[in-house]
Amino acid sequence: MINPISALGLGAVSPAARATPPVSPAATGGVSFTDVLAQITGNPMEAMKASEATAIAGIQGKVSVQQVVQSIMTAEESLQAAIAIRDKVVSAYQEISRMAI
Repeated sequence: MINPISALGLGAVSPAARATPPVSPAATGGVSFTDVLAQITGNPMEAMKASEATAIAGIQGKVSVQQVVQSIMTAEESLQAAIAIRDKVVSAYQEISRMAI
């Protein structure tokens, strides 16, 4: 979980803010950003392993060609999402590093 800015010690924090405990997403009924991100991207490595296993099963004649293609397409979408997110994070980091202090 991401720590609040006040935990960084970058400035004066009011005593009321220090006394207030952080609210977890589960307590508010919400979902954390990490959970949403994980749900969107899936797990690219697991998807790649599953598609590889399906492709091998397809070669052995145990599954249909349609199942092989669907598995590969799912893995490809998961990988593309992970790459897009990585690119956005790198871009945001570069933008922040260019900011004047």
